Amino acid sequence: MRKVLFALALFYSTMSLGQADSLKPAYLRYPTVPPFELLEVDSSTTFSKADLKKNQQTLLMYFSPDCDHCRHQTEDLLRDIHSFKKIQIVMATYQPFDSMKEFYQKYKLADYNSIHVGRDTKFILPPFYRMANLPYLALYDKKGNLITTLEGNQKVNKILKAFGKDK
Repeated sequence: MRKVLFALALFYSTMSLGQADSLKPAYLRYPTVPPFELLEVDSSTTFSKADLKKNQQTLLMYFSPDCDHCRHQTEDLLRDIHSFKKIQIVMATYQPFDSMKEFYQKYKLADYNSIHVGRDTKFILPPFYRMANLPYLALYDKKGNLITTLEGNQKVNKILKAFGKDK
C-alpha cells in the first residue's frame, strides 16, 4: 500500500511540475518580439515584426488613447525623444481606429521617424503578454530578445537604464 501511495504522490507532483511551464505567459516562453501586425494610421498599410529595423533596440508600448497614464507616458517619451535616438518605438492599441488617429495627431507622432503607431486589429499582443495595466512596455535588445516588461507609467530614466543607456 505504501508503494502505491508513494507512486501516486510522485506521479501527481511530477504532473504539477510538468504543467508549470505551460502556465507561463507566452512572452516568457518565447522571449523574442512577437509576430504582430498593426494597421497604420493611413488605414491601408500595416507595420509588422518584419518591418522592424535590424540591429536596433525596440520599445513596444501598448496603450489606449483615452488612458491618462498612456498619455503621460507618451508625453514623457516625447519630452526626452533625443535619448531614444537608436531605439525604435512601436505603439500599439486595440481601441477604435478613430481614437488612435486622434491620439496620433494630437501628439504629432508623424514628426518622429522612429515611432510607428498602429491598431492591433487581431488582438494578438494583450494575451501574449497577459497585460493587466496600461501602458504596457516591452523592451527588446538589438537581436530582438526580451530585456524586460514594465506596466504603468514609467520614468524615462528607468526605461533607458533597462536599455543600458543614460539620459
